[in-house]
Amino acid sequence: MAGIPDQSYLRDAVMTASPEQLQLMLYDGAIRFARQGRAAIESKDFELAFERLSRAQKIVLEMQQGLNFDVDKELCERMSGLYMYAYRKLVDACCKHTVEEVDEALRVLEYERQTWVMLMDKVLKLDATQVVDLSVQGPAGPTGGALSIEG
Repeated sequence: MAGIPDQSYLRDAVMTASPEQLQLMLYDGAIRFARQGRAAIESKDFELAFERLSRAQKIVLEMQQGLNFDVDKELCERMSGLYMYAYRKLVDACCKHTVEEVDEALRVLEYERQTWVMLMDKVLKLDATQVVDLSVQGPAGPTGGALSIEG
Protein backbone atom coordinates (compact mmCIF):
# COMPACT_ATOMS: atom_id res chain seq x y z
CA MET A 1 0.00 0.00 0.00
CA ALA A 2 1.19 3.52 -0.77
CA GLY A 3 2.04 5.76 2.16
CA ILE A 4 2.64 2.90 4.62
CA PRO A 5 6.30 2.37 5.42
CA ASP A 6 7.75 -1.05 4.66
CA GLN A 7 7.87 -2.61 8.13
CA SER A 8 10.66 -5.05 7.19
CA TYR A 9 12.80 -2.16 5.95
CA LEU A 10 12.18 -0.24 9.17
CA ARG A 11 12.91 -3.30 11.30
CA ASP A 12 16.16 -3.93 9.41
CA ALA A 13 17.18 -0.27 9.72
CA VAL A 14 16.67 -0.37 13.49
CA MET A 15 18.35 -3.74 13.95
CA THR A 16 21.48 -2.71 12.03
CA ALA A 17 21.76 0.87 13.34
CA SER A 18 24.48 1.96 15.72
CA PRO A 19 23.41 3.42 19.09
CA GLU A 20 24.20 6.86 17.67
CA GLN A 21 21.99 6.25 14.65
CA LEU A 22 19.20 4.94 16.88
CA GLN A 23 19.30 8.15 18.92
CA LEU A 24 19.05 10.16 15.69
CA MET A 25 16.07 8.03 14.64
CA LEU A 26 14.39 8.83 17.95
CA TYR A 27 14.90 12.57 17.41
CA ASP A 28 13.56 12.25 13.85
CA GLY A 29 10.50 10.32 15.01
CA ALA A 30 9.67 12.73 17.82
CA ILE A 31 10.04 15.71 15.49
CA ARG A 32 7.99 14.07 12.72
CA PHE A 33 5.10 13.16 15.06
CA ALA A 34 5.19 16.59 16.73
CA ARG A 35 4.94 18.27 13.32
CA GLN A 36 2.06 15.99 12.35
CA GLY A 37 0.34 16.81 15.65
CA ARG A 38 0.88 20.50 15.01
CA ALA A 39 -0.70 20.21 11.56
CA ALA A 40 -3.66 18.31 13.05
CA ILE A 41 -4.20 21.07 15.64
CA GLU A 42 -4.20 23.64 12.85
CA SER A 43 -6.81 21.64 10.94
CA LYS A 44 -8.86 21.16 14.15
CA ASP A 45 -8.49 17.37 13.99
CA PHE A 46 -7.94 17.03 17.73
CA GLU A 47 -8.20 13.24 17.79
CA LEU A 48 -5.34 12.93 15.28
CA ALA A 49 -3.43 15.67 17.12
CA PHE A 50 -3.73 13.71 20.36
CA GLU A 51 -2.55 10.49 18.68
CA ARG A 52 0.46 12.09 16.99
CA LEU A 53 1.51 14.23 19.95
CA SER A 54 1.16 11.19 22.23
CA ARG A 55 3.56 9.29 20.00
CA ALA A 56 6.03 12.18 20.15
CA GLN A 57 5.66 12.22 23.95
CA LYS A 58 6.42 8.49 24.18
CA ILE A 59 9.57 8.91 22.12
CA VAL A 60 10.76 11.83 24.25
CA LEU A 61 10.16 9.75 27.39
CA GLU A 62 12.11 6.89 25.83
CA MET A 63 15.05 9.22 25.20
CA GLN A 64 14.86 10.53 28.76
CA GLN A 65 14.75 7.02 30.21
CA GLY A 66 17.70 5.98 28.03
CA LEU A 67 20.07 8.47 29.65
CA ASN A 68 23.03 6.82 31.39
CA PHE A 69 23.66 8.84 34.53
CA ASP A 70 26.67 6.63 35.37
CA VAL A 71 28.61 8.02 32.42
CA ASP A 72 28.08 11.77 32.96
CA LYS A 73 25.60 12.65 35.69
CA GLU A 74 25.68 16.43 35.13
CA LEU A 75 25.13 16.17 31.37
CA CYS A 76 22.34 13.61 31.84
CA GLU A 77 20.61 15.85 34.38
CA ARG A 78 20.64 18.71 31.86
CA MET A 79 19.42 16.48 29.04
CA SER A 80 16.71 15.05 31.29
CA GLY A 81 15.54 18.57 32.05
CA LEU A 82 15.37 19.43 28.35
CA TYR A 83 13.49 16.23 27.53
CA MET A 84 11.02 16.83 30.36
CA TYR A 85 10.50 20.42 29.20
CA ALA A 86 9.74 19.23 25.64
CA TYR A 87 7.50 16.48 27.02
CA ARG A 88 5.49 18.95 29.12
CA LYS A 89 5.09 21.25 26.11
CA LEU A 90 3.76 18.34 24.04
CA VAL A 91 1.32 17.43 26.85
CA ASP A 92 0.20 21.06 27.12
CA ALA A 93 -0.31 21.17 23.35
CA CYS A 94 -2.61 18.14 23.62
CA CYS A 95 -4.62 19.71 26.42
CA LYS A 96 -4.78 23.29 25.14
CA HIS A 97 -4.77 22.56 21.39
CA THR A 98 -2.14 25.25 20.82
CA VAL A 99 0.52 25.16 18.14
CA GLU A 100 2.70 27.49 20.25
CA GLU A 101 3.29 24.69 22.75
CA VAL A 102 4.24 22.30 19.94
CA ASP A 103 6.52 24.93 18.43
CA GLU A 104 8.39 25.26 21.72
CA ALA A 105 8.85 21.49 21.98
CA LEU A 106 9.99 21.39 18.35
CA ARG A 107 12.47 24.19 18.98
CA VAL A 108 14.12 22.11 21.72
CA LEU A 109 14.00 18.81 19.82
CA GLU A 110 15.32 20.29 16.57
CA TYR A 111 18.16 22.05 18.39
CA GLU A 112 19.11 18.85 20.21
CA ARG A 113 18.94 16.90 16.94
CA GLN A 114 21.30 19.38 15.27
CA THR A 115 23.65 19.12 18.23
CA TRP A 116 23.54 15.32 18.03
CA VAL A 117 24.36 15.37 14.30
CA MET A 118 27.33 17.69 14.94
CA LEU A 119 28.55 15.36 17.69
CA MET A 120 28.21 12.33 15.40
CA ASP A 121 30.19 14.15 12.68
CA LYS A 122 32.89 15.08 15.15
CA VAL A 123 33.17 11.49 16.41
CA LEU A 124 33.38 10.18 12.83
CA LYS A 125 36.18 12.65 12.06
CA LEU A 126 38.02 11.61 15.21
CA ASP A 127 37.62 7.94 14.27
CA ALA A 128 38.95 8.67 10.77
CA THR A 129 41.93 10.51 12.29
CA GLN A 130 42.63 7.57 14.59
CA VAL A 131 42.57 5.14 11.66
CA VAL A 132 45.07 7.33 9.82
CA ASP A 133 47.23 7.58 12.94
CA LEU A 134 47.18 3.79 13.37
CA SER A 135 48.07 3.14 9.75
CA VAL A 136 51.01 5.54 9.97
CA GLN A 137 52.36 3.76 13.06
CA GLY A 138 52.70 0.47 11.21
CA PRO A 139 51.70 -3.07 12.12
CA ALA A 140 52.93 -2.89 15.72
CA GLY A 141 50.75 0.20 16.37
CA PRO A 142 50.02 1.52 19.81
CA THR A 143 48.54 -1.82 20.91
CA GLY A 144 51.65 -3.88 20.17
CA GLY A 145 50.31 -5.43 16.99
CA ALA A 146 46.76 -6.24 18.12
CA LEU A 147 44.96 -3.65 16.00
CA SER A 148 41.20 -3.71 15.97
CA ILE A 149 38.73 -1.92 13.74
CA GLU A 150 35.98 -2.26 16.31
CA GLY A 151 34.78 0.34 18.75
